[in-house]
Amino acid sequence: MSRARLSCALALSLFTAGLGSGAFGQSQTGTEAARAEGKAFGGEVLGKAQTAAKTQPTADRVPGFAGTPSQSTLFDDPDAIARQAATAASSNEGYATVRSSLDSRPRVAVEDIEAAIAGGRTISDDPAGYVSGMSVGGGQGNCRELPPSSGTTGTYEATCNDGVALEQRTASCTIPLSVSVTRTTGYRYWCSDFNAGFNRVDDCSLFEQTSCQRTGSHEGRCLQGRNRPPYEWCTEPGEPVHELLCDAEVARGTLRGTETSSSVSERRDESGCASLAGDASCTSTDETCTSSDPVTRVIDGVSVTKPCWAWTRSYECHRAVPAQDCGTLENDSNCRFDREECLTDEVPCPTRERIYVCNVPGGPAPEKQYVCDGDIYCINGECETIDRQPNTEFKDAAVALNAASQAGKEFDPSNLTLFKGERETCHSKVFGILNCCAGKAFPLIPYSQLLVALGCNREEVLLHQRDAQGLCHYVGSYCSDSVFGICVTKKKAYCCFESKLSRILQEQGRAQINKPWGSPKRESCLGFTIDEFARLDLSRMDFSEVYAEFQDAAKLPEELGTVETMQRKIADFYVINGGGR
Repeated sequence: MSRARLSCALALSLFTAGLGSGAFGQSQTGTEAARAEGKAFGGEVLGKAQTAAKTQPTADRVPGFAGTPSQSTLFDDPDAIARQAATAASSNEGYATVRSSLDSRPRVAVEDIEAAIAGGRTISDDPAGYVSGMSVGGGQGNCRELPPSSGTTGTYEATCNDGVALEQRTASCTIPLSVSVTRTTGYRYWCSDFNAGFNRVDDCSLFEQTSCQRTGSHEGRCLQGRNRPPYEWCTEPGEPVHELLCDAEVARGTLRGTETSSSVSERRDESGCASLAGDASCTSTDETCTSSDPVTRVIDGVSVTKPCWAWTRSYECHRAVPAQDCGTLENDSNCRFDREECLTDEVPCPTRERIYVCNVPGGPAPEKQYVCDGDIYCINGECETIDRQPNTEFKDAAVALNAASQAGKEFDPSNLTLFKGERETCHSKVFGILNCCAGKAFPLIPYSQLLVALGCNREEVLLHQRDAQGLCHYVGSYCSDSVFGICVTKKKAYCCFESKLSRILQEQGRAQINKPWGSPKRESCLGFTIDEFARLDLSRMDFSEVYAEFQDAAKLPEELGTVETMQRKIADFYVINGGGR
């Protein structure tokens, strides 16, 4: 069919539809009665359908189920269904009518279809601009703005700390090298144990009670030999003579001379570090040489060479102080206090983590969407506005179907469980700046880049991304590092799931069957067993977090209302312009 013929046919049908029931000679009273009867019948059928959908099916409610139905012969021969259907089709009035309709229906050229689709897309981009405004009768068209989604964007758990913090400070002290020079005088004596008189020296017994040291010896006077020049030799020397060096003069001793010597002594003077070294809360961390130039120095006239003459020692000191960082959460109107947990197993608890439940910050406001002029249903020119009642059970059915589909995807045949999660952890400083546990409250970008810059590992960045997408449940925190008995670093444990729906089922399903989460240190994110999942009542669960996504996905202008308004505008155009001349 050409585009001109299609336009003429469409114009004729629209014009005819606008003539009203009088053009066909129908009685207005009969039409209204038929309309009322149709509404009554539809309401009755709708009520039965809703009742049937909510009622548990039984054998006596299924028509023809009792006894042995004639179709039971097909159980063993399913292919017979196709053969019987082919035989019956040739003589079936309904089948013949459908076939005749298919064979005789008009064919529309491809270019006409493409043109109609292009026009529809243009109207879809701005439906209010095409279907509202003045009608041929001078009345103002009506477009109703759709209400915003009533679902929430979800919540997240934010934490802060209250208890004891470890205050750190750095201290240092100086250790000088103390060097002193001592000068001493030694007194030289000689003595002999035998024949002292013959050797013309002192008897050694004279020095037994003195502070003298033997420093050497030499031969005594010669007892036998020639001792006349030019021939001198000794065949029998006398008793040896001992050489002594004494700290003081010895009475009655024969002084042979004096000798002066210098001795150098050194020690590290650590008196300046005594207070820090004696403090149990301080730990030495480093010691560096701070005075080494020059290495040779003159001390009391004596040159002394040392590689270092002074050191600086650093200490890191800690002390416990009361602390809390919950002010921001307490003053946030979007957050409410939920519970408090101890980071350690100590009694009484030194540091507690306070958990607040906060609303996820909303994104940009959604674009406005409209429904225009109501839904119109027409029979032979008689048109009726359809008053559509919202189906509040649709979202529940959509969630149930999605849950069934997700259960099939997440079934673990090895241990027969559903919706198993993965344990993931991240770390943050207690009362510190470093926090690798950002989540739903922070955007994926650029916060993921910030986590990398802070030194968080890859797994922690991925955890942030999954938690921001609503896939993770926060289990709790525990102390992972302590100093002097005070917790300085904690780890947060999460269970992350394949979908947001799986997380909601786990969070609310565990409460129904009394299956609590384990401790943060040991929770392994187990799934539901088949028996546990069968005991869950999905109708008691709050799926508003995913309802919002379903509603946003389905929130489009009503097709029937838009099409009807387009038809009216086209009919008005032909009336104003002389019926298409």
